[in-house]
Amino acid sequence: MNSSLSENELSYQVIGAAMDVHRSLGPGLLESTYHACLLYKLRKNGLFVENQKPMPLIYEEVNLEIGYRIDMVVENKLVVEVKAVEALHPIFVAQTLTYMRLGDYKLGLLINFNVELLKNGIKRLIL
Repeated sequence: MNSSLSENELSYQVIGAAMDVHRSLGPGLLESTYHACLLYKLRKNGLFVENQKPMPLIYEEVNLEIGYRIDMVVENKLVVEVKAVEALHPIFVAQTLTYMRLGDYKLGLLINFNVELLKNGIKRLIL
């Protein structure tokens, strides 16, 4: 576990790993493929990554287990949401920001692998 790394340092490592995955696979595959490869790469690089982390919703005094899941949480600090879509719609940004708020995370990455250049598919989100 590299918990001494800052959110910014972690995001740099995650973006680098995502670029490696994209460089190897290119666009056009299923989201689950990119998710699995990125998860493998991050863990191979020695990072602690929670996969499909459950995100309970607490409304008033009721804890609702309704199936929300964060794609990945890296080192208990960084939310990573993986997409393979034609375009990043505002709802994906809103969803990631909501996960960050509910889980009390300061930084998130929304990564769309279905682009020619991965730098055009990365959104860095700050709370």
